[in-house]
Amino acid sequence: MKAYDYDIVVIGGGPAGLAAAVAARDAGAGDILILERDREPGGILNQCIHNGFGLHTFREELTGPEYAARFIAMVRERHITCLTETMVTDIDRDKTVTAVNRTQGVFRIRACAVVLAMGCRERARGALHIPGYRPAGIFSAGTAQRLVNMEGYLPGREVVILGSGDIGLIMARRMTLEGAKVKVVAELLPYSGGLKRNIVQCLDDFGIPLKLSHTVVAIRGRERVEGVTLAQVDAAGKPVPGTEEDYACDTLLLSVGLIPENELTRGMGVEMDAVTAGPAVNESLETNLPGVFACGNVLHVHDLVDYVSEEAACAGRNAAIFAEKRRIGEIADSGPQGVASGCEPETVLVPGPGVRYTVPQRIRTERMGERLTVRFRAGAVYRDAYIGVYCNEERVIHRRKPVIAPGEMETIILEKRLLTAYSNLQQITITIEEA
Repeated sequence: MKAYDYDIVVIGGGPAGLAAAVAARDAGAGDILILERDREPGGILNQCIHNGFGLHTFREELTGPEYAARFIAMVRERHITCLTETMVTDIDRDKTVTAVNRTQGVFRIRACAVVLAMGCRERARGALHIPGYRPAGIFSAGTAQRLVNMEGYLPGREVVILGSGDIGLIMARRMTLEGAKVKVVAELLPYSGGLKRNIVQCLDDFGIPLKLSHTVVAIRGRERVEGVTLAQVDAAGKPVPGTEEDYACDTLLLSVGLIPENELTRGMGVEMDAVTAGPAVNESLETNLPGVFACGNVLHVHDLVDYVSEEAACAGRNAAIFAEKRRIGEIADSGPQGVASGCEPETVLVPGPGVRYTVPQRIRTERMGERLTVRFRAGAVYRDAYIGVYCNEERVIHRRKPVIAPGEMETIILEKRLLTAYSNLQQITITIEEA
């Protein structure tokens, strides 16, 4: 079996992988290899033909393909190798990557550092346990998006959408613009999982109703979907008898959540976060395995691709630093049982009341930059609330926000000078506090 050596191997050629590779090269990394299973790099952006991308990164509004093209051009300008139609089948704890494609067959790459950027996938109907047959006309929202935007097919004419994530909201508008009738968007939770701007631009502007605390309890039709039944749910998510409503339709789109693609990650033995379903990382976005970094939707599901690029750049830079230190012998190969680089004491980030998770989950204050971005999501909708940050038990940040919602990722900036003032900083707690 052929084997190759690279300083950095990036798994995934979507927005996270591209941004990580560019940042790694700019930080001085030598041989960088991107492995992408699709026919071309860009990932999910290639089918997101709507605008709204790039406002933070490029200070202009771009479509998904335009945003991807910017980073693809950067990769080519830096002469970074990208192998497409290449599937990674295994990653060892010593960072040996096994991959396969039509040209080279099965081959291995030995890497100084690995960046995990595999993205995420949609939750399928099988996870929902909806009663009924399995007729044609049931699609995930992402599959429908690809069919309409890339393949030129219209999945149906009368549509019901279950789930109000951003993809579902965007497909409500897209299907309407293509001439379909979107009858309703139903959401199990008492709040939408999408951005507020998407609710306004994709539903309100087109008169599409959003039914919160509702779900599909039955699907009618054997060969093709003929209709669905919605019902209101109680606080426990159970359908309330007597609240059923029937909708005639030929298509049901599912936008019921995204799952980070972490089968390879788990196979390596990377420590995982039970809430995000992604790796637990430190301030460098490094996992518990030295030289293995994670970024983008494989780490936690983002709402803006600009945040993905920003996070991936951090992972790429730190991967380049790690690879250089390994090259000059400053970091020894600690073997597969090693822990993340360095022996500095770690401070644990704790999600307090109202906060579902934080990324990163732990930090080494001596290794962080002057400012560290911590991202997190709320567990419910809050109005006129405060984001509180506590070092040990002392509150150091108390920031008011008019609205905090689970559909929009929150960020807090931790300054190194603030943290180093504590000689024994064991934990940092982030909370949401009602006024």
